[in-house]
Amino acid sequence: MRYQKKYLFILSVFLLLFSFKTMAQKDYKLWLQYDKKTDAELVSKYLSNVQGIVSLGNAETSKIASNELQLGLQNMLGKKFEIKAKIDLDKTVIIGSKALLSAEIQKEIGNFDQINEEGFIIKTIFLKGKNQIVITGKKEVGVLYGVYNFLRLIQTNKNIKNLNIVDSPKTNIRILNHWDNLDRTVERGYAGFSLWNWQKLPDFIDQRYIDYARANASIGINGTVLTNVNANALILTSQYLEKVEALANVFRPYGIKVYLTARFSAPIEIGGLKTADPKDADVANWWKNKAKEIYKRIPDFGGFLVKANSEGQPGPQNYGRDHVDGANMLADAVAPFGGVIMWRAFVYSEHDANDRAKQAYAEFVTYDGKFKDNVIVQVKNGAIDFQPREPFHPMFGAMPKTPLMMEFQITQEYLGFSTHLVFLPKLFQEVLASDTYQKGKGTTVAKVIDGSLTKTKLTGIAGVSNIGNDLNWTGHPFAQANWYGFGRLAWNPELDSEVIADEWLRCTFSNDENFIKPVAAMMIESREAVVNYMTPLGLHHIMDTGHHYGPGPWVSNLSRPEWNPVYYHKADKNGIGFDRSKTGTNATAQYAPEVAKIFSTLETCPEKDLLWFHHVSWDYKLKNGQTLWNGLALKYQEGVNQVKNMQDVWNKSAKYVDEDRFKEVQMLLEIQYKEAKWWRDACLLYFQQYSGKELPAGVEKPTQTLDYFQSLKFPFAPGN
Repeated sequence: MRYQKKYLFILSVFLLLFSFKTMAQKDYKLWLQYDKKTDAELVSKYLSNVQGIVSLGNAETSKIASNELQLGLQNMLGKKFEIKAKIDLDKTVIIGSKALLSAEIQKEIGNFDQINEEGFIIKTIFLKGKNQIVITGKKEVGVLYGVYNFLRLIQTNKNIKNLNIVDSPKTNIRILNHWDNLDRTVERGYAGFSLWNWQKLPDFIDQRYIDYARANASIGINGTVLTNVNANALILTSQYLEKVEALANVFRPYGIKVYLTARFSAPIEIGGLKTADPKDADVANWWKNKAKEIYKRIPDFGGFLVKANSEGQPGPQNYGRDHVDGANMLADAVAPFGGVIMWRAFVYSEHDANDRAKQAYAEFVTYDGKFKDNVIVQVKNGAIDFQPREPFHPMFGAMPKTPLMMEFQITQEYLGFSTHLVFLPKLFQEVLASDTYQKGKGTTVAKVIDGSLTKTKLTGIAGVSNIGNDLNWTGHPFAQANWYGFGRLAWNPELDSEVIADEWLRCTFSNDENFIKPVAAMMIESREAVVNYMTPLGLHHIMDTGHHYGPGPWVSNLSRPEWNPVYYHKADKNGIGFDRSKTGTNATAQYAPEVAKIFSTLETCPEKDLLWFHHVSWDYKLKNGQTLWNGLALKYQEGVNQVKNMQDVWNKSAKYVDEDRFKEVQMLLEIQYKEAKWWRDACLLYFQQYSGKELPAGVEKPTQTLDYFQSLKFPFAPGN
């Protein structure tokens, strides 16, 4: 009996560990699940088109592509596929770059000028009496992207008969910005600590580094900035560059370049100089020598990302110089090696309390056309700071002679952290589709950043990473969709967010239409839900201080005016909102006349942006006939109701999702529902002091007092 109990105990431990491993694999594998197809008819259709794999390359990237193809096909179709070097079967998948294809195959493929250096072609051809599928590109990395695209077709149950796919990325630099510190904390990170274990590098290469590169390559991301924009100069020392080199070696076969943040004062802090003045010859030479040192180690080093003269970071203005002086000095240092400088436009000053939203435009637009060819100015999607909703940044319509790079925030700093389900590609698409009218109607932000408008050669799109060392990478299972969606939109800024949601759900969970339709609709609605329960009708930056967790519209005691939420909502007995029209700060004048005209008057301003641009009376009538106060309160309630609906949708999805991830999302949605009600109650109680009006019918009454909400403190909120 004693041995039987011992056996049962060992068995239970084994089953527990096996269960954990299974859960870990599901969470860890992201959208690359490659689940086995259970529909026999579907499998038969795929196997009637694919019988083998032929890989024509021996380079490391080629091996990665062929191994990925083998892994995906075997897992999904339940058949062993050998990788061959010779075409001797009917219905094989042939992979190889243009240079490795025979003249006969190249002729069948057609014009390679249809694609750029990273593009790919997937085509069904008839070769010597046999049907073949060819995945090719000008470069090996294009073949790798093509393999992932081909596998996605099978993952999402698409037809692979008679393929003719020609695709290229529309932007050059598709990059993740990691706000990771050298002590492994992550600023605005909500998924654990940094992936980069600097203590163990360069000799210990964690498998996670490889899996990170694989995940990024699968969605076309080709760059990573390893370190925080609030930079530490130590990353540029030889001790750390040796570690960076090790990561670069891991990422290179996946088509990913490494970039670093450059602390502008590094010549002083680690170089022994007395100044960091960009006009000083010794400073310029120090950066040139540092660039040589880096490129000797990492020949394909991408370049530097720079945050200068913003939020206390050092920069050229410390020495009476300007952004052009600083950026061009660094550009000269990396230019001989093909490097680029990504110079951030996120600047604001306590000395200009007129309107923080205007400052980046005011500082940068006068420099249009003055930056070196290898400088790209990185601009946040809105003029304040990654809010749940912001009008597009006016700089995107005002610098036709300067390459501008979009900066999105994938991590949810102002959107409930990783406890809230918010599908951000919907936000990204809204910004990218906005019309700047830079060259008349149809001049969208997407066309500005992909270079198609001004034929800009240097183009890019950056996303502030939401990745950490949590088991599931992003803290919330659905936050994986924001990483995935960012990559897909970086590749094609005109892709529809609904397509992205559909793809991600099918690759990550299930192809069952009974699951896809309601859950995809839930994802699409989730962004509007968070706007409604946090910052409806154009409210913005009313989050609590520092950590930005939860509501704090009452905060007014900070040393700089633009750090206080009261600065942004300006609620008083007469109304609420920030007047940026001609009667206020005239920020609307920074947009093209066609756009300014829309934003400038109450009658034409979209209600979603109303309080961003106007201070509006509590009794102002909205388009639905409600007063502003009633409409605001009802929007807060609508947000809460939307989260409740999300819970109902998810609770019906249990049979389509593994138990562990189902429960994980279920618990997180319960947190989100509680916090949506917290947002509603705290904000409405605070604003009610000024409106002096009762809550309208349909809005639940708060169960706590305003004093209670104001007393809440979060000294250890993550990511701060």
